[in-house]
Amino acid sequence: MTREFQGYNTSSAANRHTRDRKCQGIPTSELNRKGPDIGLITVFPPEEDAFFAISAFKPHPLHPFVDLLGRRFLVGKINGKKIIYVRCGIGMVNAAAATQQMLDFFDITGIVHFGIAGNVNNSMSIGDVTIPKQFAHTGIWDWLNPNAKLNANNNIGQLDIESYNVPKGHGSNLLGHIVYNSEPFFSETGEPNSAQPLLWAPISEHWLKLAANLEDLSLEQSVNSTLFLERKPKLVVGLKGSTANIFVDNAAYRDFLFQAFKVSSVDMESSAVVMLGQNGIDIFGSLAATNAAKAVITFLQHL
Repeated sequence: MTREFQGYNTSSAANRHTRDRKCQGIPTSELNRKGPDIGLITVFPPEEDAFFAISAFKPHPLHPFVDLLGRRFLVGKINGKKIIYVRCGIGMVNAAAATQQMLDFFDITGIVHFGIAGNVNNSMSIGDVTIPKQFAHTGIWDWLNPNAKLNANNNIGQLDIESYNVPKGHGSNLLGHIVYNSEPFFSETGEPNSAQPLLWAPISEHWLKLAANLEDLSLEQSVNSTLFLERKPKLVVGLKGSTANIFVDNAAYRDFLFQAFKVSSVDMESSAVVMLGQNGIDIFGSLAATNAAKAVITFLQHL
């Protein structure tokens, strides 16, 4: 179980024509006229609670929130920097929708997703924070007929279900094989309706360089006076992460992801999201969320 947050630089010119739409009687252009904001996104209440418990976020004195299409976007500042915050909800569809709403209605210079993530790298431990350099969408698979032969071209990720039979190597398995299929990616720099296969989505290099200044950050080690970690958590920049609408609480699949994609964390929203076993989140979930929030707030000081 690790903590994870990602930074995505964005274009502040995206869909400006929609930003004058009135929300709760407040034109969003009024909120945007003093320059761009930094977007912050968490996923579920424990992450949000930990973020606000640090008390770094100061609400806008006149317009502390805007309700848009079922979500409440909070408006304020952290260390003098203008912030738009929203809790998106679990899943990639929710994450994409909340991110698009934020870009459509506000003047956003960059977005940080943060929260609790699952750990698939044995060099990482509970309480650690990871800031990945790139992400793979590991939820797109071709499930083959059990008698189908594996294509040598699908050499990124091939999962042979039969290899996990117990006892190992005993008999055949009707689940057969699944092979990874890269996501088709449409870009404003590419030709219209001409998608390119995408395996790794990179994070802003500039933000990663700034994040490297956080590696000496002192993170929380204890939940309370009787529950604490045996070693001090660390912050690591530059590993790889994976995202899929799959809650991973399975050691065999975790090991497969690490071996096939060399990822260190897994989440469900291509940002830092809950992806850990029930016991782990019950015991150390609050510490996980606190360390993620602490890392994000410190990172904002370097922007």
